[in-house]
Amino acid sequence: MPESWPRRTIVTRAAPDAERWVAALQELGVAALALPLLAIRPLSAPALRQGLQAARERWRDYQALMFVSGNAVRHFFESNSAQTLAAHAQAAIKTRYWAPGPGTVRALRACGVPAALIDGPDEQALQFDSEALWQQVAPQIGPGARVLIVRGTSEPHCAQGQGRDWLAQRLAAAGAQVDRIASYERCAPPLDEGAQALVRAAARDGSLWLFSSSEALGHLPPLPAGQDWSGARALATHPRIAQAARRAGFGQVRDCRPALADVAASIKSWHEH
Repeated sequence: MPESWPRRTIVTRAAPDAERWVAALQELGVAALALPLLAIRPLSAPALRQGLQAARERWRDYQALMFVSGNAVRHFFESNSAQTLAAHAQAAIKTRYWAPGPGTVRALRACGVPAALIDGPDEQALQFDSEALWQQVAPQIGPGARVLIVRGTSEPHCAQGQGRDWLAQRLAAAGAQVDRIASYERCAPPLDEGAQALVRAAARDGSLWLFSSSEALGHLPPLPAGQDWSGARALATHPRIAQAARRAGFGQVRDCRPALADVAASIKSWHEH
């Protein structure tokens, strides 16, 4: 890597996760700064809020609740009924809580869900995604099972939320009834002049962009005429996100496991070469 290139890593996760990742990376010796390209907020449409509350009230009807992320967990449990939910979790042993990765597991535990009721990939799994989760939970599912998938939405009026349906398809093929509910909204955060100037500079100065969401890539502001992403570098925490970065025009793209230690090691390796 040319010595003139900055060794900074730009963390694009939603706030406040971006700030937590920046702090953790800096503790591991990685120069990082936060530039959130995804904003998370509560549901804005009254009808969606009512639907979410109804799902909270009938959660014990499900054999499993699958949460796509820590944000899905936090917004599902974010109400006065959340304490009741967690308090009854131990009694409702038939209901399992599914998490695609350690971050979602931690969010469930923080909301009071007993560890014994949580299923997810091993922390040493190659990836944290629906495929890895399915390997763990497939034996639980048979005809007649009911599963609720809790996720986010990018459209304020989409009650079922938006996201990959790979797991829902596997569940349906196994004979399960699958419901979906949105517990939060995703949107593009406003970028002030300073943030937009950072984007323009980091598109050409060799900064390393860290992406943990394909949607965040879509929120990159347009570059001035004559400037592109062909000189930019991106590190993605999943092969699908890496593909999205390549489609966006990033000149150099790598992927790595989403665990903090693996991300830090990949960043340092890239800087060394």
